Amino acid sequence: MKAKLQVLEQEIATTTKDGVEYINITDIARYKNSERTDDLIRNWLRNRNTIEFLGIWEQLNNPNFKPVEFDGFKKEAGLNSFTLTPKQWVEKTGAIGILSSRGRYGGTFAQKDIAFEFASWISVEFKLYLIKEFQRLKEQEFQQLGWDIRRNLAKVNYLIHTDAIKENLIPDTLLPQQINAVYASEADLLNVALFGITAREWRDANPSLTGNMRDHASVQQLVCLANLESLNAHFIDQGLGQAERVVKLNELAIRQMGILTSSQNPLVEKGEE
Repeated sequence: MKAKLQVLEQEIATTTKDGVEYINITDIARYKNSERTDDLIRNWLRNRNTIEFLGIWEQLNNPNFKPVEFDGFKKEAGLNSFTLTPKQWVEKTGAIGILSSRGRYGGTFAQKDIAFEFASWISVEFKLYLIKEFQRLKEQEFQQLGWDIRRNLAKVNYLIHTDAIKENLIPDTLLPQQINAVYASEADLLNVALFGITAREWRDANPSLTGNMRDHASVQQLVCLANLESLNAHFIDQGLGQAERVVKLNELAIRQMGILTSSQNPLVEKGEE
């Protein structure tokens, strides 16, 4: 079960199966009648236009769809005697656009195009709000994915950074607590160069926040941090002292953050300027 959509005060569940996004149309049906959701979905499935739409979607997206069984449903659709449940549709045709499950988080789920079609049958207004909210959720997930990628990039570069520290700054005779102090000192060098404060100063200033300052950094700061870690590793290999390195790194941080946060930068993400 993934994040839920909030549409006109109605909560709509979503899920993903085999890389396909599904929206709970049982929740959509509740917007019209919370006590007759199954009946509403079955009535929608009885419609000839619905059957044709579902069949075309499956033919475009599902190589294992059974066209013979689909033709049988299409011939009967619209007749007074014709009834069809989501489970019957899936079992008879091998459809993948609709999922049906029972239990606490069960219900009938449909691929987003199909869910939007059902929402239009329920209420055109509801469909438009549903599409808007779904797009907002996708943009939010995309931005989070971008943040995670950059956070992982910073972690990878940090390994390069710590290897340089271990190779050049830590003699074999140091005790474990002394070694940790060296790593912490170098990490704080980067913190001061980029953020202007040490890790402890940040914690003292933000007692209510969890994690560290890097967990709360912007995308631009994480990109810059990844660059600074690589550069600091290079400066350490060159034998530069900490005092000289922090000045150089701070100058580079100011320059890079100016470029990364510039409104002229095409890579600046919406909402991260």
